Amino acid sequence: MYNRAILIGRLTADPELKQTQSGISVCSFSIAVDRAYSGRGGERQTDFINIVTWRQQAEFVSKYFSKGRLIGIEGSIQTRNYEDRNGNKRTAVEVVADRAFFVDSKSSAQNSGTSYGAVAPNRPAAPAEPVSYSSGSFGDFEEIEGEDDLPF
Repeated sequence: MYNRAILIGRLTADPELKQTQSGISVCSFSIAVDRAYSGRGGERQTDFINIVTWRQQAEFVSKYFSKGRLIGIEGSIQTRNYEDRNGNKRTAVEVVADRAFFVDSKSSAQNSGTSYGAVAPNRPAAPAEPVSYSSGSFGDFEEIEGEDDLPF
């Protein structure tokens, strides 16, 4: 069995960061995801999907994302049963995100009035300075004999 969800959508509101009684961070939010097909009349259908993320990912989402931002999510779909205030039995369906990541570029986020200065956890940061190879010499290279030896 396999339960994996990968989504890209826009936050419908600012993420809500809370702490459990034991001090663990939990962040809940909703994203709007367009369906791949159009409904009658050519209108695109949109699903609103509830997302929950925990610990460092929760803090990351709360710090760097806001309403309207494009976000990528990887996680699993979970259901839970509960009783509402009127005693009715309800089922909640949500994606528990293992990973959240930027989908739009830093420049487009800055143009929209939102700024961030970090990359998603578990991703290597780009070098601050461009890498220069001008210090190499011709002797650093060797000639490859014949096309059969090429690695591709």
